[in-house]
Amino acid sequence: MSKSVRGFKWLVGGIVGVSMLGACGAPEELETASEQAGAQATGEVAVSLSVSKATLSAREDVSVTVTLTNVSSHPVQLLRYYIPDSRLKEGLFEVTRNGEPVEYIGPHIKRAAPTAQDYVTLAPGESLTGSAPVSGMYDLSETGSYTLRYTPRGLDQHSAVITKAAQLDSNLVNLWIEGRESGLESQGTVSAQGLTYSGACTSTEQSSISSALTSARTYANNASTYLNGISSGTTRYTTWFGAYSSTNLTTARNHFTNIKNALANAAIVVDCSCSDSSYAYVYPSSPYKIYVCNAFWSAPTTGTDSKAGTLVHEMSHFTVVAATDDWAYGQSAAKNLAISSPSKALDNADSHEYFAENTPSLP
Repeated sequence: MSKSVRGFKWLVGGIVGVSMLGACGAPEELETASEQAGAQATGEVAVSLSVSKATLSAREDVSVTVTLTNVSSHPVQLLRYYIPDSRLKEGLFEVTRNGEPVEYIGPHIKRAAPTAQDYVTLAPGESLTGSAPVSGMYDLSETGSYTLRYTPRGLDQHSAVITKAAQLDSNLVNLWIEGRESGLESQGTVSAQGLTYSGACTSTEQSSISSALTSARTYANNASTYLNGISSGTTRYTTWFGAYSSTNLTTARNHFTNIKNALANAAIVVDCSCSDSSYAYVYPSSPYKIYVCNAFWSAPTTGTDSKAGTLVHEMSHFTVVAATDDWAYGQSAAKNLAISSPSKALDNADSHEYFAENTPSLP
């Protein structure tokens, strides 16, 4: 499900109005993008959403134009992840249908902890505009009235590493969308062991992936054995998963049992076609296909943020395995997450990876 952002101010601005012809009818009157009221910004960055039309048939792709404007008197920084462009993105919106949250079905991506080059600086008055997809990223399988607000997933955690976090204000956009195939693939079950490749993996890349998978299996087996052998909050456990409770320990045990079994027994497909700067990504409802990207190839086979750890991270995302999310990237952010929210740490893929990699080694 889409996650709401905490710790940021949001302004409910202009809303695209729709009127309905019966419960399932299309809107009779539409408002164009130019009729959407601009938000009176109270934060540092005003986020304006607009669409060319507010009623879309099942045959039409759904996208939203996003304009981010620095309305403050000083420069502000934004993560590139949250600026729409042609590159791979995670969900940028909070979406509801008839008032109910809509499931995010897009990719879950392992990224490195943000560094200076991951930020874009907006000067006072400067704007950036891009188009962001909605279809293929959210479940639009049912006809209805949809509301979108710019609320990038995980923004509350990533903002912790920004020296001065930009406060964002977004208007709402209402759309009437005819239901279409959701894009959700069958979740399937664990099948015969195997590793296959797609996306034109070279022989060298295949060898690297095979070695990483062997080490990932070792990581998962060792992590599962460790968790089954403790009954209290050890340093290793509390560092990555937070304060001990028997319930939380059971959750961690179940997650790594499933990760271990999937790495050992599932028919895994690794795709080499991604040229994004991230490590890898998966579609959680489409096991067990893992797309590896540029950072994966430069990572060590084992150790912190390794190839093997990346496979553990991505395997944990699959709905039939552990259904983890990405609340924090990097060891520092993951450690802070364990302190502030053990429940989110148990739902964070990087936390599972770092627990499995255990570098530096913790008792």
